[in-house]
Amino acid sequence: MEQPICLVGIGKIAVDQHVPAIAGSLDWTLAATVSRAGSVEGVPSYSDFDAMLSERDDIRVVSLCLPPVPRFDYASRAIAAGRHVMLEKPPGATLAEVHALEAMAHKAGVSLFATWHSRMAKGVAAAKAFLANKVVTEAQIMWKEDVRRWHPNQEWVFEPGGMGVFDPGINALSILTEVLPAPVHLQSAVLKFPENRQTPIAADLVFSGGVKAEFDWLKQGEQLWEMTIRADDDEVRLIEGGNRCVINGVEAQGTMLEEYPALYDRMATLLKAGARDVDLAPMVHVADALTLGRREIVAPFAF
Repeated sequence: MEQPICLVGIGKIAVDQHVPAIAGSLDWTLAATVSRAGSVEGVPSYSDFDAMLSERDDIRVVSLCLPPVPRFDYASRAIAAGRHVMLEKPPGATLAEVHALEAMAHKAGVSLFATWHSRMAKGVAAAKAFLANKVVTEAQIMWKEDVRRWHPNQEWVFEPGGMGVFDPGINALSILTEVLPAPVHLQSAVLKFPENRQTPIAADLVFSGGVKAEFDWLKQGEQLWEMTIRADDDEVRLIEGGNRCVINGVEAQGTMLEEYPALYDRMATLLKAGARDVDLAPMVHVADALTLGRREIVAPFAF
């Protein structure tokens, strides 16, 4: 039986990913949306979140696709109203507020899912399984894309809490923290800030265990989302954002579901089990980079 769900924040990511994932699921039906401007044809829409919570007691699950900064307010109100909550990545603007949400959800007895869509990429499970009992000796991450293409005119990504290049970079970190058999920690970072912006547009990171990452938000032409992980003589390559896994030159069989359908499948499982899934490991690395990183000022940026 399909569970009614409300989608909050009808922007690019909601339209491109969340709406199709819900429409194609046997577990969910999109019963309402909340947005200041966006809507989904044929679906009741609200501009007032509290009105939706008050009027739609049949909707017990809320998926939040808002930018990180306002997300805590909406999530806390949903939990206080006894609703289960999905959080688009990153799950909040700070680690402390997500810890607070987890405590609220535990007290209220509701499910809370801090989603990391790139962990659901088709090749990630194969990489994790292969590396499970190995010692990683080196890893190189190259995550380079064009902000103008993926976040057109979205000024919030360069405001405090918007994360800048770590908005896509955290996708790579979510895969890294999923597949590595042992955790690593940041040792140094260089963060490049446009002189007219509050968040970085590029970053070079060095972790323990021989792990390095390069993030760039000014990549034109072919977009680059890949990582190579070595464990002695073994090599695992995750390419196309983790959707393909090549182990020692041989392509591994991937999982069936696309990333966002897999997230909603996971949320359905959590709901049935009365469970929560709040892993903040990728966000810890970002927070460490913003704490430890050396800041370099580069040319101004404009969309």
